[in-house]
Amino acid sequence: MKNFKVAFTFVLFLFFGLSNAQKIGVVDTDYILNKLPQYKEAEARLNSQIDTWQSELQNLQSEYERKKAAFESEKVLLIGDQLKLREKEVVDLDKNIKTTTSLRFGANGEITKLRTNLVQPFQDQIWNAIKTMSEKNGLGIVLDKSNNISVIFLQKKYDFTDKVLDILLKGTEKKEKTNNKSKK
Repeated sequence: MKNFKVAFTFVLFLFFGLSNAQKIGVVDTDYILNKLPQYKEAEARLNSQIDTWQSELQNLQSEYERKKAAFESEKVLLIGDQLKLREKEVVDLDKNIKTTTSLRFGANGEITKLRTNLVQPFQDQIWNAIKTMSEKNGLGIVLDKSNNISVIFLQKKYDFTDKVLDILLKGTEKKEKTNNKSKK
């Protein structure tokens, strides 16, 4: 009798578990981001700024190499304050390069902050579109396959990436139409 109760309880849990199963969907937020024209424009501006900073850093590096080589070759001719002054110039330029590299390209540098500020509004838009899509489709769980989640197999009917993208692009088209009307 005890085994029957355990088996019955197990079957009961299994039945209720299956009847209350949550519908799961998957999206690819990286794909969505790369399909948004506004994101591409903002990313291009950021990449242009990065290129400018890299160019400035290369110029500083070239100047450092030139001054260091000149200092090394003239070091034997310099005396006293001249020697200290030229050595200080080279050391200061090296420190400037290291500081600039850290401030702009470091883990907490300007590029990281700019990229975070660039992506955040788009992530918020994507989140709202995912929420809207999940409510329309009765999804209880939505996974993002671009965040290192191993999706071994996915039937197309469970991939809601295009539906989220449609919601976002429709919102963009409405904003563009509104902006065009107000400009006229």
